[in-house]
Amino acid sequence: MSELKDRLRSDLTGAMKARDELRSSTLRMVLSAITNAEVAGKVARDLTDDEIIGVLSTEGKKRREAATAFAEAGRTELADKETAEAAVIAEYLPEQLDAAAIAEVVTAAIQQTGAAGEGMRAMGKVMGVLQPQVRVAELGDDHGRGH
Repeated sequence: MSELKDRLRSDLTGAMKARDELRSSTLRMVLSAITNAEVAGKVARDLTDDEIIGVLSTEGKKRREAATAFAEAGRTELADKETAEAAVIAEYLPEQLDAAAIAEVVTAAIQQTGAAGEGMRAMGKVMGVLQPQVRVAELGDDHGRGH
């Protein structure tokens, strides 16, 4: 089993013992989403930590979108609940890169591939180098962490 899934289960037990309803319900929901992803498809399998991070990112994004929709509808109590759930989920996601860090990584990838001056034709080479480095950033929040 992945370390992240173990940590989620352990934290769920701790939240239940501490009678932290928000954390307990959020972690139960996340673990349920992970289980659903594991049994989706033809053969059930254990997800890797990277795949679990993808599930967490998706669940966090759903909470942020729901919070925005509730806030726009004037349902602040529900918006606050969704925002709090998103904050719990964000604790399990790696730090997101800020704009300066992204620019630095992209510049390094362009130099590494020798793609400077090649324009859009070099995009594939550059993206091939970038993807493994920023994989989690693309799965997470478009505007950084903590929203």
